[in-house]
Amino acid sequence: MKKDLPESIKEVGFDFNWSNPKVWALTLPTEDIPIADLVWHFEYPFIWPLPDGYDEVTPNQVMDDPDTFKDEYQRTLDADISYPIDIMFWKNRWLILDGLHRLMKQYLNHAETVQVRKVPQSFIPQILKDL
Repeated sequence: MKKDLPESIKEVGFDFNWSNPKVWALTLPTEDIPIADLVWHFEYPFIWPLPDGYDEVTPNQVMDDPDTFKDEYQRTLDADISYPIDIMFWKNRWLILDGLHRLMKQYLNHAETVQVRKVPQSFIPQILKDL
């Protein structure tokens, strides 16, 4: 039985399902923003290492205990930070569409800024996941 999306994610996350390949295909400029604008993500269980659904694992837990969360930590270390983080302004703050592991890696590397692509809300119809 698949686990439901955690309530905390329902409160802060998007209310639509998007396609990462559709997001990647967008032609948008990149810019640098302070990493501090995005580290709030680390308090929420946006990382779901279970094949049967969602788990209540936060990026902070992964970064604080790499031995317990070996796969997610390795995925973080392997993240290719040459790609920007895709974000959208949602519920009064920037929310990541794609790039959480890249953000984590840059945080672990003590970056002060990260490169992002800001996806306008008007692009939502273009990035919706096909049913």
